[in-house]
Amino acid sequence: MWNTARAKLHRLSASTFRTELWVLNIHEPTHTKTQGMSGLADYLAKNYLTADSDKKSKKRKRKNKDAGLIIDDDDNLGWKEKADGDDDDDAPMIVGGGTLKKSKKKSKGTGAAIWTSVGVAAPSHAEQLAADAAAADAIIAGTAAERQKEAEAEDEAPEMVDADGVLRMGSGAKAGLQSAAEVAAAIKKKQDEEKREAEQVMKKMGSAAQETIYRDASGRIINVAKKRAEAQQKAEEEERKKREKEKAARGDVQNAEAERRKQQLKDAKTMTIARYADDAELNDELKERGHWNDPASGFLRKKKAGRSITGKPLYQGPFQPNRYNIRPGHRWDGIDRGNGFEKQWFNSRNRKADIQKLEYQWQQDE
Repeated sequence: MWNTARAKLHRLSASTFRTELWVLNIHEPTHTKTQGMSGLADYLAKNYLTADSDKKSKKRKRKNKDAGLIIDDDDNLGWKEKADGDDDDDAPMIVGGGTLKKSKKKSKGTGAAIWTSVGVAAPSHAEQLAADAAAADAIIAGTAAERQKEAEAEDEAPEMVDADGVLRMGSGAKAGLQSAAEVAAAIKKKQDEEKREAEQVMKKMGSAAQETIYRDASGRIINVAKKRAEAQQKAEEEERKKREKEKAARGDVQNAEAERRKQQLKDAKTMTIARYADDAELNDELKERGHWNDPASGFLRKKKAGRSITGKPLYQGPFQPNRYNIRPGHRWDGIDRGNGFEKQWFNSRNRKADIQKLEYQWQQDE
């Protein structure tokens, strides 16, 4: 306290302090030195000092920022304590029982004496064994009674006998010796009956057996069968256009050959495997084939008409051969406007054949 007084006295100006002391010396009696010092201390403490308060400031309770935080993993694992309002349907329910009372007097012995039992007391070991044996006997007796009832019902059930008094199997066929036609007829009859029964059941069900209704985004009903037919028709149309495009890319001669082979396959269905010398169709086909080195072709009185496979007239004059053996049309003016590839192709093949022939001859000479 005196240190605080000194600090404040130093802050005062010198003149003010002298005036204060002069006033104090005038009004204060000087009979004792102790009383003067006590009055000065009281004056200074009253006007210039601040007394320490005995009241202690209360500590503020800091809020926990993690308050209310719930960890889902702990909840799922079952480590979180349940709140008071949580209901547990799976928890065992205790019916009846007494109240839990705690003795007012503390016992000097163990703490077990201050608790009272709640609910029904657990049965003894002998009672538990007797109850289990009785339950097992009841289950066995019930099972035996059910089996006996089933056996009696099976014995009393009538046999599946047809109207004509003949025993029938599960497929509907009669038992015993019979022909294949009779078995097939009996099975078909049984299937027709089952189908008829199924239709009757479907009619009884009514709207429950209706087909699923599909709708688009606007709510209109989509006809599934119609959509499937349209999709199939579209696929067939695309396939037809694809075939026509491939056919148009080929030439007329190739298309005619394809049609001829297709016709041959159709005729082969009724054709015999063996072909003899008196086969007129085969002879006509062989006669129509022309060979450039045929010596007897000049003796034929009937000449082939100068027409192509497509039926158009052909050029009758000489022409440059080609690898496809196609004759020019009747409107050709006789001028070769190609790049000479066909001639080079024939020369290359002839040269290769000549070299192979010469190599073989030289090997023989050696």
